Amino acid sequence: MKRVDVIVLGAGAAGMMCAVEAGRRGRRVLVVDHAGKPGEKIRISGGGRCNFTNREAPPQRFLSANPRFAISALSRFTPSDFIARVDAAGIAWHEKTLGQLFCDGSARQIVGMLTGQMAEAGVELWLGSPVEQVARDGGFVVRTGSDAVAAESLVIATGGKSIPKMGATGFAYRVADQFGLSVTETRPALVPLTFAEQELERMKPLAGVSVEARVTHGKVSFEEGLLFTHRGLSGPSILQISSYWREGDTLEVDLARGYDVAAALKMARGESGRVAVHNALARHLPEKVAAFAAATAGCSGRLADQSNAAMDRLGEAVHRRRVTPVGSEGYRTAEVTLGGVATDALDTRTMQARSVPGLYFVGEAVDVTGWLGGYNFQWAWSSGWAAGQVA
Repeated sequence: MKRVDVIVLGAGAAGMMCAVEAGRRGRRVLVVDHAGKPGEKIRISGGGRCNFTNREAPPQRFLSANPRFAISALSRFTPSDFIARVDAAGIAWHEKTLGQLFCDGSARQIVGMLTGQMAEAGVELWLGSPVEQVARDGGFVVRTGSDAVAAESLVIATGGKSIPKMGATGFAYRVADQFGLSVTETRPALVPLTFAEQELERMKPLAGVSVEARVTHGKVSFEEGLLFTHRGLSGPSILQISSYWREGDTLEVDLARGYDVAAALKMARGESGRVAVHNALARHLPEKVAAFAAATAGCSGRLADQSNAAMDRLGEAVHRRRVTPVGSEGYRTAEVTLGGVATDALDTRTMQARSVPGLYFVGEAVDVTGWLGGYNFQWAWSSGWAAGQVA
C-alpha cells in the first residue's frame, strides 16, 4: 500500500492551495481528483478570466451559521497575500467594479500557477481517480479502484453540489456524516431566480433586457445589474440576493436606482406634456421596461393627462416593485453551494475536525459562502492555506 503524509481529495482552488502549503513544509502530499484536469471551476470562472479574489474580504460578506468562523483564516491569508503570489507568477490582472480582480488573460494562468507550485513542492497529483472508499485505520486509507493510499492526514476539498455537469457531488458531506460531523442545510447560491408561468407571461417581452437595479430582501440590498430572462431574473444583483432568499419570500426591486421617476415625470409634464407616458419614462429606463412599468401601473396616454397620484403609482411600480420568485435555476447554474460541513465541528485556525484528529475540510465544502465577486475564491485560498500549515 502506498503511504504519504497527506492526502488531499479535490484538485480545486482550496485543495491545490492546501497541497502547496503542506508540500512546502516537507510533507509528502498526494492530491486525488476524479476529474481529468485540475482546477476546472477556476478555468470557467469569471467568463474564463477568473475573478480570483476581491481587494477586501470582510467577514460580513460571508454567510454561515457562525459568521465569525471565517475570520481567522481570512485574516491570516489575505487578498493581498494571494495577489502577491499572482504578481510573483507574472500574471497580469485588472480590477473591475467593487474590488473584483480578474486575470487579463486566461483563467488557466491561475491553474498553471498552482499546479506549478505543487510540482515545485513535490506534490503528487492523481487525476481521473474517483474515490471509492475512505476509511480510518490509525490514520486514513483512501481507495481509488485498485489503488489504496494511507496517510496520517486527510483533507476534504471536493467542494459542494454546484455545477454537477463538472462532476460536483455531495461527497464531502457524506465523508462528514461517515465521521459523525454535522452538515447544515445545503442549497444553491449565487443562482438565477425563477417565476411562475403567469408572471413569466407578463415579463416575456423583457427577456434579454438589463437594468442597473437595487434588489432588497429584508435589511439586505444589492445595487448591481439585473437581467430579465425567459425563466425569471438573473444578473449580479439577483445572484447576490439569491443567497438570502428562501421559497415564499418576496423581493423588492428598484428598476431605476438613482432616479426619482415620479418627480422627474411631474416636472416634465409642462414642457413634454404631449409625449406618451411610457415614452417619457423611457428616458430613464430601457423602452421595454418603461412600457411594462407604465402598463402595470395603469398609466397610459399623454404625460399631461397624468395626475400626481398616477405619477406616484408609476414611481411605485418602478422603484418598489415587489416580486415573489417560485424557485431558482438550482445547482445546474449555481456558482456555489450555501451551507455545508458545520463550522462548530471544525477548528477555526486549522480547519481540522475537532472530534477526528487528522481530518480537515476546506473551501466550498464548509458552511462558509461568500458574496459574488471573488470572495469564494478567497475563502478557498485562505482555508486551504490554513489547513496546509498543519496537515
